[in-house]
Amino acid sequence: MTDAAATQAPAKRAPRARPPAITVTANAVERVKALLAQRGKPSAGVRVGVRTRGCSGLSYTLEYADAKGPGDEVVEPETGISIFIDPKASMFVFGTEMDFVEEKLQSGFVFRNPNEKGRCGCGDSFHV
Repeated sequence: MTDAAATQAPAKRAPRARPPAITVTANAVERVKALLAQRGKPSAGVRVGVRTRGCSGLSYTLEYADAKGPGDEVVEPETGISIFIDPKASMFVFGTEMDFVEEKLQSGFVFRNPNEKGRCGCGDSFHV
């Protein structure tokens, strides 16, 4: 081995691409677009969060976001909308799929979280 080869630093590996905090289905994207269009004032997107509520401890929240908040994680599906993740919620929602479901008796956003350890009987709250 030559002296030049011995002094070269090992090649650095490229960092792995970080997966998005949540994935958003096409149905959810279309519903968010419709809600933002109906709002009547410009919005940057919607913010997903969690709050203490219900029998199991936590429930998902969804609200309009006029701007990116400090510490928000941004998920931008290739659709032109932005989904902001509240920094207090990021550890609870990582890996979650956000969907919009329309059924005969109900419709709404559904969060499929692989980290959930349980849900209450009515399905409104969860715990991790």
